[in-house]
Amino acid sequence: MWEVCSWTFSRDIFAEFLGTLVFVFFGLGSALKWSDTPMDIVAVSLAFGLGIATLVKCVGHISGGHLNPAVTFAFLLGCQVSFLRAMLYMAAQVLGAVAGAALLYGITPSTVRGNLGINSLHADLSTGAATALEIVLTFQLVLCILSATDERKEPCFGCPALSIGLSVTLGHIVGIPFTGTSMNPARSFGPAVIVGKFTDHWVFWVGPLAGATIATLLYNYVLFPRKMDRSERLAVLKGIQRPEPEDTWQENAKQTVELRSHSISKSCAEV
Repeated sequence: MWEVCSWTFSRDIFAEFLGTLVFVFFGLGSALKWSDTPMDIVAVSLAFGLGIATLVKCVGHISGGHLNPAVTFAFLLGCQVSFLRAMLYMAAQVLGAVAGAALLYGITPSTVRGNLGINSLHADLSTGAATALEIVLTFQLVLCILSATDERKEPCFGCPALSIGLSVTLGHIVGIPFTGTSMNPARSFGPAVIVGKFTDHWVFWVGPLAGATIATLLYNYVLFPRKMDRSERLAVLKGIQRPEPEDTWQENAKQTVELRSHSISKSCAEV
């Protein structure tokens, strides 16, 4: 596979690991309870949203800034990344989330750690309702990501990283009272591993992955189909088709995988 032969492949995997580590550290850190006052839902939502926007800007031009297994799964179903890349991205994201949660756990006083911001269902919420909520929340996030980072669009206003951050913020404002808001299986898995609590944990995998599936099928095959035949899609999935010549590909950082550094910067400058 041409991907494995490229020196940038390992760099991309590490970028996903590092980005997810930092995102989980800041997100969970904002949810810690330092006093007896009720949690500020807006503050926590903004922390997660600003965190993802910042990290997408940091590593988006390197790896694509997925930082979320559900997002990577959506790109895989849309035939925009190879199967191997997708599997390694998801592994890196999960490991990064565990590392970020472990780091936060290690520096936080034992009296403050609590459950380390794990996702949990409201007492009156069924697992079915929680799964449905996570499907809807992740659907809007992935749909936003697919649209904001689509290289086929004409230049337009707005900054993709900011749009994605606002989408994450929106999901948390609505979802925190229900499930604590996941939309990201790695974010849920990291703290669950560290504190050893997996009650109804499957909800935070099934919901986001289902929501991502619906979003990518709708966007890539109904709303804005890609002009690729079956052989081209299979070539991308197998990692045997490079979207651009080597020189151009290295310069622009993999057209079908990564956020465009130049276009993001240009869009932000126009805001």
